[in-house]
Order: sequence, then C-alpha cells, then structure tokens
Amino acid sequence: MSTNNVAIVGGGIAGLATALCFARKGITTHIFERSAELQEVGAGLQLTPNVTCILRDLGLLPALQQRWFEPEVVSLASGISLKQLGTVPVRLHSEKEWGAPYGVLHRASLQQILVNAVVENPLCSLYLCQSVESPDAQALRTPFAGNRPDLVVAADGVWSRLRNFVPSGPDISFSGNIAWRMTIPQQDAPAFISRDSVTAFLAPSAHLVTYPLRETNSINIVAIGGGINPGEAWATPAGATQKALLEQTFRGWNPAIRTMLLSVPDVTFWPLFEAGAGRWHNGNDLVLIGDAAHAMMPFSAQGAGMAIEDAWELANAVSQKPMADALAQFEASRQKRIKMVHRRGALNKFAYHASGPFRLGRDLLLSLRAPSSFAHDLDWLYGYRAVNA
Repeated sequence: MSTNNVAIVGGGIAGLATALCFARKGITTHIFERSAELQEVGAGLQLTPNVTCILRDLGLLPALQQRWFEPEVVSLASGISLKQLGTVPVRLHSEKEWGAPYGVLHRASLQQILVNAVVENPLCSLYLCQSVESPDAQALRTPFAGNRPDLVVAADGVWSRLRNFVPSGPDISFSGNIAWRMTIPQQDAPAFISRDSVTAFLAPSAHLVTYPLRETNSINIVAIGGGINPGEAWATPAGATQKALLEQTFRGWNPAIRTMLLSVPDVTFWPLFEAGAGRWHNGNDLVLIGDAAHAMMPFSAQGAGMAIEDAWELANAVSQKPMADALAQFEASRQKRIKMVHRRGALNKFAYHASGPFRLGRDLLLSLRAPSSFAHDLDWLYGYRAVNA
C-alpha cells in the first residue's frame, strides 16, 4: 500500500464516512471543515439496504438502530384523493431479500454517529474552521510536515471549490425543482399521515414524501415541485416569497395536505442542483466524491447513500492499487452506478409528477402490481454491494 495519509475537505456525511472507510484500511485521514461546528442541515434521511450494509461493516449499525425507525412499507398515494396506489414492502423484506435493514432518521443523528466514530478512531483527525479552496492550501500541508498529502478527497458538496482543479470536471446546474423541508410533531399530524411507513403523495408537477422520525417524535415532510433558479443558494429559511411559491405549487392538491403544509411555521427552502457529466479526479492526487462529483435530485432518496458508497469504494481501491489506477477504477465503477441511479430518478420524477392520461395510466398500473413486484424492481439498487468489499 503506497498511500499513507489522506486529506478530506468537508466534514459532512460524505467526508466523515470517507475517513472511517480509509481508517478501516489502516490509512490515516485528516478532515478539514470550514464551519466552527458540525451541523447537518435538512431533516429526515432514508437509509436503504445498499447503504446500511456499509454502515454495518463500519460498526455503526447498533448506534443507528437506537435512533432510527424501520418503516413497514413505502406507500404511493394520490395527493388529490389520498387513495393508496401501491406499496413496496421494506421492513420484513429488506433483511431477507436485500441483506440489510431499511431505516429512516434525522440527518443530524447520522452525522453525530459518524462524528463520534471519527473522534474515537486514532487514525482520524478533524479540524474545524478550516476553509480550503485549493488542493495546495497550506492548511492541508500542516499535518504532513509541509508536504502535500498522498490524496486530497473533495467532499465539499455541491458548491465544491476543489472541483475547479479537476480538468473537465462536472458543471453544476439548477434542476428546475425546489424542495421545501419541514417537520411537525406526530401528535399534530393529520390522521391520513402514516406513523409507521414512508408515504409518497403524487400529483401533477409535484410530490410530497412523509415519514416518522423516532428521535424527535415528529413527521418529516419533503415537498418537491418546480421553481426558479435562486442562484448559489442552499437550505435557507423560507420567507414569504418562498412560502407563496409553496402554496402555488400545491394548489389543487387535497385540502388537508394544503392545510398541513401551509400551517408549518419553520420551512427550509432547498433549491435542487445537479451535476453534469465530467471527470472526478485529476489522475494524480485529487478526487471528487458525493455531491461534489454527482449532486442529484432526491427522486430515488440516494444522495447520502451514493456518497457513502463512494467512500467505501474509494478507500478499497486506494488501499489495493497505485493511486492513478485506483482513481481510474473508482471513477469508472462509480460513474456507471450513478448513471443508473440518475436514470431511475428521472423515471420516478416522470411517474410522480405525471398529469393527464399519463397520470391515469400510472394509477392503473400501480393498482395492478403486486407489492413483491415493486420490490423486485429495486433489487439492483437496494441489493447492490459496493465493489472490492
């Protein structure tokens, strides 16, 4: 193994998971985070079996299971009539068919579990208040006696600065969609909101996802619809203009859903950006992972999951091959996987937001399919095992 130390820029889920995956291979990592404290924005997070199998191998599953909730099913329902259209079994099905559990929890809970594991691991070091905008930044050299680390991992998110140093790297563009994220106490949630499942409510041009958060005894709500490009914005409190757009987007939906959405005082406005095609590494000592490489729409609930898969496969490749070969293998393997997830997300978007005859056809198709058939469609996604495990 020629790699002895790795610098990771970004202390979010992607960066922390990367540090733990490298430590598993005996490689020292130093994480550089620009914030003074680690605070995960957003609310709920779905952890599917392709991800929880990795977290289990990192020894994190017991801590996660103390905080998360395992939903019975993922349900698809009409956002207009509230009628159930179809279900995907997950709680009993996940371990049996996909080899690992399916859980939902608050993003902050996952981040805290990752932070605790990093702090306790002697091969991991975490530095806060470190703004790194170049792979040659002095901050990156300090832990390595003035030398550049063997590898710099850019886990610095959708607005990555290090992406500028990857020739022909991906471009970021506004997807045309906005997410409004919020939570409500479970005791205040309307009766039609399931307390034991993930539910996606579908209607023309928008959809809504709800599920329980055990740690906060609340219901996580993500509402997604069209919007205009707000520029380089990310997860800001929704003001009057953003709430008016929410009201407009869900006009025509079931009145009970509209009342619920418009009654929540604290809403996060989350413009959705996507990464285009491009290279993820410089062929030598810099590689992009997570949103820095492949920011994607949440239509498959795989944003964090793909970052954790990245972390696992990158650490395995680097620990087994010369750096140039490892980075090439990582990029080839992961880009193939990401393309498949992108395609599934595009299909889900079309199905979720369908209108007119397409919506009628979708509802009929969903009503005719058995739950086991829905589950089988996800074998390639949830049953995936990261390469070189």
